[in-house]
Amino acid sequence: MLNRRRFLKYSSLSSLSFALGNCFTNQKNNPNLNKKIGVALVGLGYYSRDLLAPALQLTEYCHLAGIVTGSPEKIPIWQKKYGIKETNIYNYENMYQIADNDEIDVIYIVVPTGLHAKYAIIAANTGKHVWCEKPMAMNVPECQSIIDACEKNKVKLSIGYRMQHEPNTQTIIEYAKTKPYGNIQTVEAFAGYHGGGGSGWRFQKNMGGGALYDMGVYTINGIRYATGEIPISVKSARQYANRPALFKEVDETSEYVLEFESGIIAKGKTSVGENFNHLKVQCENGDYELSPMQAYGGVQGKTSDGTLLNKPIFNQQARQMDNDALAILNNKPVLVPGIEGLKDIRILEAIKEAATKGISVRI
Repeated sequence: MLNRRRFLKYSSLSSLSFALGNCFTNQKNNPNLNKKIGVALVGLGYYSRDLLAPALQLTEYCHLAGIVTGSPEKIPIWQKKYGIKETNIYNYENMYQIADNDEIDVIYIVVPTGLHAKYAIIAANTGKHVWCEKPMAMNVPECQSIIDACEKNKVKLSIGYRMQHEPNTQTIIEYAKTKPYGNIQTVEAFAGYHGGGGSGWRFQKNMGGGALYDMGVYTINGIRYATGEIPISVKSARQYANRPALFKEVDETSEYVLEFESGIIAKGKTSVGENFNHLKVQCENGDYELSPMQAYGGVQGKTSDGTLLNKPIFNQQARQMDNDALAILNNKPVLVPGIEGLKDIRILEAIKEAATKGISVRI
């Protein structure tokens, strides 16, 4: 059985090349690129500690400049490891003072989902650009409030959908546009791992716990980028827990079926009690897949005519942050703006309603 960390860290680092080039990286003559974007991480839990902070050491266009934490005991550990200045350390009560810190350009929100809106809005009001982890927020109004705050303060907002920065996933996105195997007929997106425990925010409803929020947005977003369309309805949905003693407030597993105006039918399943990880697209004249579709490394796949989807990438988080930093340096649109996070939460809410009421829900 894979635990959460081992599942997400599944990797195949077959290439030593750090391929940070993407749609933004052919910019060598831009004088703005002499500066590195300073990033402050808000929340120093597992994802910041084990993934984002190490990835920032590998980036070309940004660097770890500051931290925001409610745990004072973590501060000396981070200072020793990353040399963070005392003046660049904040807590949740005084993070608004980042407005006066010219060394910090971006505030990256990495707290539990239930707190995203609160701290993303504070971040936007400092006048700094905002990077927000997925899922964007608890509901559509919260997502819109983050978008509005960023627009009001004229700062960029990017949602941490790292998969859209991953090269094999980008091939799937391109296939949705070019349709090399004819029109898409069905899509299946499954993302799950077998988790244990029973405490912490992932088991709390008001914090955004449960399978659908934690892992389900990967499947929702995957179906959207694999089709290039937005579903018109949730045909059916079901949420349940095989371990009700652990999952008292939230779902352990969610299943759903989406319908599209073009006729595409998509099936999604997400779980924190079962291991699966794939995206399959069936077309008129063939098919293709990614397996795993969502992992911190080793994303790969194939097509029905034998084409391998196996472009290597050394670190997904580093590429994501470099692309978002380049969007700031070049004053270009970010790859995954806030409206993309909102669209997924709108679908997520419809899935929850369909499962609760046992009906089809128009989106």
